[in-house]
Order: sequence, then structure tokens, then C-alpha cells
Amino acid sequence: MKIGEQAFRSIWTEGDEVAIIDQTKLPHELKIVHLTTLEDAARAIADMWVRGAPLIGATAAYGMALALRADPADASLATAYDTLHATRPTAINLRWALDAVRERVGRLDPGARAAAAWTLAGEIADEDVATNRRIGENGLAIIEAIARTKTPGEAVNVLTHCNAGWLATVDWGTATAPVYLAHDKGIPVHVFVDETRPRNQGAGLTAFELGHHGVDHTLVVDNAGGHLMQHGLVDLCIVGSDRTTALGDVCNKIGTYLKALAARDNGVPFYAALPASTVDWRVRDGVAEIPIEQRGGDEVSHVVGMSDRGTVERVRIAPETTPVANYAFDVTPARLVTGLITERGVCAASEAGLAGLFPELARKRA
Repeated sequence: MKIGEQAFRSIWTEGDEVAIIDQTKLPHELKIVHLTTLEDAARAIADMWVRGAPLIGATAAYGMALALRADPADASLATAYDTLHATRPTAINLRWALDAVRERVGRLDPGARAAAAWTLAGEIADEDVATNRRIGENGLAIIEAIARTKTPGEAVNVLTHCNAGWLATVDWGTATAPVYLAHDKGIPVHVFVDETRPRNQGAGLTAFELGHHGVDHTLVVDNAGGHLMQHGLVDLCIVGSDRTTALGDVCNKIGTYLKALAARDNGVPFYAALPASTVDWRVRDGVAEIPIEQRGGDEVSHVVGMSDRGTVERVRIAPETTPVANYAFDVTPARLVTGLITERGVCAASEAGLAGLFPELARKRA
């Protein structure tokens, strides 16, 4: 996708370094960071310079390669795995990518490990781009069907949550891929972007990338979604997923569950867009089994933004003595999900639906 007139991926290589966009600086500053060590990659994930399940996975794969370049021994491989795995507990793509690298290089002679890991990380990144494009094509059919019910020129209104755009993946995004393809095809589409407290990824990231791509959008506060649906202003909701269970429960950014409840109450289709790598076939009950990351309270008690003086500032919005809880994700039960948009098609949010699209993965994890 593009920022201005320049095409970008969210992660790429420059020689023997890994380049990323520091997303904590967006939308006010475009800062490119170069990762050269395991510690760099771990910090980028933990401090959310990169975020979004697919992008976390790709970054972790490159982190393994950087670690093995410094030391290809078995102990280094194990340390790199554990260090990166500990950075974020909820997004399953992190473990998926680490497992893929460990399985590929673990049986190799130490001298061959770094190059093999580097190659695999590149393959993971490229495959993510292709996968998200296919997710977009499958979701496009849903938007096209709604567009056919509209009067000519009337927009399809999509509500999304957090950032499941190209900044959360290597390119295209998951939830936004159908929107970008619809826009590029000339289908009128409008996106309601909720701000997504506490880190405001909707306001800072989704609005940023939609604006640069020329997609019509409106920023709303998080709690406006139900009101918009009550008044018939939303045709469908599309969100991403950080982990989806074998039975179709969807774990995503905190607040997703409330959007799904409002959608069900108002008869609005609610879809989650995700690649197969986001499905955790070992988990069946998302509410009981998925670990929910709890982040620092300062993300809730403080906000960062551009002042009227043109400087980026961090300000407190809560009393200093107020205790803060910061749950980063919630789980939407499968019964509230209209369907899952994947690279192989759209299926019911159910064990049968997922197994029907990915029988080999369902059997492998059985």
C-alpha cells in the first residue's frame, strides 16, 4: 500500500538489516527503525513498534534469524524462541512463526541456520501479502453483494475496530483488504473508524492508511457503533483477529465483543477476517483458555497526540491516584460471528466451518 506516493510494506529488509515502521509515532511522524539484533526485534514487538498478529509473526521470524546470525548454537535458538515468545501472549501468529522457524532450522547444521531462518522469514512475509490479498478477494464478494442492494452511487458502510489494516500485516491487511479492493474496483465504500481506546489504533493507524489510499471514512468514538447500527448506518462489521479458536471464537482488540453484541441486536452482519495462521486448533473455549494480555495502566491514564502548537505531547487524563486496569483483548463467542473471511473462502464460525476450509490443519491438531 502507499504512504503518499511511495509504496510500503510494514516490514522489509535492507541488506542484512530488517526495517520497520515505528507505529507508535504514527500518524504524526513516519519513523523507520532498523532491527539488527534479537533484542531489537523483541523490543519492537513488546513496545508495539509493530503490532497486529500477522506482522508480529513476521517480525518474530526475522528476530530468530538475527539471533542465529549472532550465534547459531542450540542454546541460542532456544533463547531466541523463549525471548520472542514472551513479548506478547495473545496473538497466536507469534508462536506459529517461531515454531515454523525452529522446525525448519533445528535439524540443520548450526552454520546453515541463520541463512535458512532469514529465507524462511522472507517467505513468511511474502506469503502474508498473498494471503491477505486472497482474504480481500473473498471479502470483496460480501461487499459486492451489499452494493447490489444499494441505489447507484450509494456507499456500502463498513464499521471496523482497531487496526486490521496493512499496518497490522505485511501488506493489504485482513479486515481492510476487502475495503481496499472494493475501493480500487470503483465500488462506493465508506468506513466508520472507531478510535479504539486505549492506544487509539483506529484513530492513529486505520484512519491514516485509509486516508492515504483515498478511502472515504469517518472517525467515531468507540461507543458510537451501537448508535450507528440502530439508525441503519452500518451495512456490515469487519474486524480482524489475534487468535481464533477451533470452534470459531474470535479474540481481538478489547471492545470487539461489544461491537458484536450491538451487531447481533440490530441484525448487522459481523465478520472476522483472518489467515489460517491465526487459528489456534488446540483451543476450543476462547473465553476460558486464551490468555488476555494486560498492559501498563499508563496507556489508559495518558494519551499522546499533536498539540495545537504542532508538538507531540503526552498528557494525563485521570487522577494520579486512580487505579487502572488495561485489558488488551476480549473474546467474541462464535455464536455472534456471522462468518470468518479467510484466504480459502468464507465459512461459518464453527468447528465444521473451519475444518471444511482447512481439513489438513484440523486433522494435524486433533
